[in-house]
Amino acid sequence: MPRAVPAPFRLAQILFALFLWTLVLLALPGTAAEPVLEAPVAAPPEEAGMTRLFNGRDLEGWSGDPRLWSVRDGVIHGETTVATPAEGNTFLLWQGGVTKDFELRLSFRCTAENNSGIQYRSRHITEPTVRNAWVVRGYQHELRNESTLPNVAGFIYDEGGKRSRICLVGERARWTGEGKVVDAALIDQADYAKLFRVDDWNDVVIRAEGNRIRHFMNGRLTLDFTDEDPALALRSGILALQLHAGKPMWAEFRDLRIRELP
Repeated sequence: MPRAVPAPFRLAQILFALFLWTLVLLALPGTAAEPVLEAPVAAPPEEAGMTRLFNGRDLEGWSGDPRLWSVRDGVIHGETTVATPAEGNTFLLWQGGVTKDFELRLSFRCTAENNSGIQYRSRHITEPTVRNAWVVRGYQHELRNESTLPNVAGFIYDEGGKRSRICLVGERARWTGEGKVVDAALIDQADYAKLFRVDDWNDVVIRAEGNRIRHFMNGRLTLDFTDEDPALALRSGILALQLHAGKPMWAEFRDLRIRELP
């Protein structure tokens, strides 16, 4: 007759087996624990003395393709058509300075047929091989007229770079030399669908401080990203607005204002 295994030893065997099984599950694709959804965080109140970037009358202080960019009803209007397409992604460049540590506020609306974006800490590319005179590369705050995650306004796209969608809406994340690490969730699908105003004006706040970037949509934090990659992190560069190549589209911007952060 086999000897009985002591109860404490049996318990240890069971716990060890459960531990090994947990490691196996975590190693399988799609089985990692979901990031914890944090409580909503409001955008900081606007401080006095922000610099206005657009005079509401014309595009003084901006540079872009005059076929595509204009002022209509007091707002910046960019539009491509079948007759006047964008030759590659093209941008309206702010010529009043560079973005380093800053807070930018603006309102936008755009068509759902294509997407737009806000470039910051970016570079104006003037190499002979580019398709137009207003090509920009760098961090982009994606702009879309959609409310279904992940294809929504607010994620960081690496325009012209190799990291593609660097940080998605709803993520508190870090990008290290080994890639992206998501530490927490900031908003879920149900809340974003309530937050975003489809076919209407939406309010954006971008705060960049050192290697930390935060995006706020309609008064709520939707993305918190820290770029720890020593080779790819951007600390300074130009500000620009995008018209995307491809399907005809339009995008509009108003109340653009910025302040430098200490």
